[in-house]
This record gives sequence, C-alpha cells and structure tokens, in this order.
Amino acid sequence: MPSSKSEGIYIIPLRRVYMAKGRRDRGKRAIRYIRKFLERHLGGRVLLDPYISSYVYQRKIEKPPRYIVVKFMRIDEGVYKAMLAFLVKR
Repeated sequence: MPSSKSEGIYIIPLRRVYMAKGRRDRGKRAIRYIRKFLERHLGGRVLLDPYISSYVYQRKIEKPPRYIVVKFMRIDEGVYKAMLAFLVKR
C-alpha cells in the first residue's frame, strides 16, 4: 500500500552498518540500507540523489557517517526522490 506522504525529512541511523561483520564494505552497505529504509517507510520505489553517495563515501568506504539526514519528495505515484537535507534550499 503506497504511503500518502508527499515530502518530509528522515534522520536515518546507520549503526546497523557498523554492527555487521566486516568493515571494507560499510559504504556499500550504508547505501543499500538507506534505500531499504526509505522504501520500507515510504512504501514505494526510491531514487537516491548522487550527493548521498558522495556524502557516504566522503570519509572513505570504511567509515560512513553514523547518521544521515535525508529529505524526500514524491515524484510520481509510488516513486520518491531522496536528497541530502542540508543541501536543499527552503
């Protein structure tokens, strides 16, 4: 069932990425976890902005941030676009 939210902000904790075994692929796991988190909470397909990947990989693949603040907006029925919240102009 698709969510009725059209836009909003989520603070996504990435502690599960650190708790999983192995540190060499934390960045890749973080990107997958962000997408999975948003799909679970929004109930639709999520397109990630390239700035999210840049932000996660900024401190190398082994040390992604502990939290990420993401703003989402609905593009179409069941399709959302996610971007970093502090880069969005209000």
